Amino acid sequence: MITSPELLARLIAFDTVSARSNLALIDWVEAYLRARAFRVTRYTDPTEAKAGLFASIGPAGAGMLLSAHSDVVPVEGQIWTRDPFRLSHEHGRYYGRGTTDMKGFLASMLVAADRAAGMRLNEPLKLMISYDEEVGCTGIAKMIGALSVGLGQPRGCIVGEPTQMQVAIGHKGKRAFRAVCTGQSGHSALAPHFVNALHLATDVVQALRGLQERLARDGARDDAYDVPYTTVHAGMISAGHALNIVADRADVTYEFRHLSADPADGLEQEIAALAARIAAAHGPRAAIEILPLAAYPGLDTAPDAEVVALMCEITGARTTRVAFGTEAGFFAGLGIPTVVCGPGSMEGQGHRPDEYLEADQLAACDEMLGRVLTRLC
Repeated sequence: MITSPELLARLIAFDTVSARSNLALIDWVEAYLRARAFRVTRYTDPTEAKAGLFASIGPAGAGMLLSAHSDVVPVEGQIWTRDPFRLSHEHGRYYGRGTTDMKGFLASMLVAADRAAGMRLNEPLKLMISYDEEVGCTGIAKMIGALSVGLGQPRGCIVGEPTQMQVAIGHKGKRAFRAVCTGQSGHSALAPHFVNALHLATDVVQALRGLQERLARDGARDDAYDVPYTTVHAGMISAGHALNIVADRADVTYEFRHLSADPADGLEQEIAALAARIAAAHGPRAAIEILPLAAYPGLDTAPDAEVVALMCEITGARTTRVAFGTEAGFFAGLGIPTVVCGPGSMEGQGHRPDEYLEADQLAACDEMLGRVLTRLC
């Protein structure tokens, strides 16, 4: 029988950094699943450089859905002591880019698929493999509408992001934007005669800081999170061509990660109103345009949901909430009760050089998915 370490080695060898194509991995996985009698639907991105898969086996019915993304974060700028795209096993750890985030779970998914092909299932096993999760969940956002009918209504969905095999029932939603601040260029000796786009940009950053302070003080709270309130973060600012030229454009890239009690649309509108007031204060030659970059919904699964009870029973774990975002909210938005549970530690290993996955975490994931299969029988 094929093992998850064997499959993990094969998956790590595919360089699926988000900026590159994932088609070689998808081709291989599709062939693997079809060889095991899975019904497979491929979703090809409009660029035709990437694709995702939905697959199922077993009779019609609710069943269970397992979900993983195929892309990984870059290794450029990181100092690795080993080849990031060749799995190595040392001292009970599997090293390689994506071992934790999240090809370890994908390997366990494929082991479960191999096992399911030889079982008499009473309900279907359903698999979803997406792309471009690491750049804002943009792949699943394109896939979900096209595949929602085929998904049906599983009894539950397990998104296998690394939680150290704890059962996560919630995370914040996220929206990311670029504020394009437009002013006037001119000679710096006459700077007061022109609108400096950098001044608009710094006013935007100050307004975002003020909004963060208000949310921390007066906004909704959920003490299950390390940061128990909605966060607003300005991550990048770029402007200017030379010191002696007044900047005519400055871009501020920012995000907010919101609790379900702080509706995203309201926050988006509030920031847009702040930007409009800032532009107006700088006169008719100033402008600020807010461009959306990426978004994903939060997750807030009821603690008494059937899938939560099932997962806590078969893992022996308690429920938790995670700081990072996942694709889980997209499935929850279709009415599918969803949890996040997978091997590895995002805090300890996610996106780091010499990323690794503990062997016992991978084994625990195999055992968990084996118990899910037993329930489907």
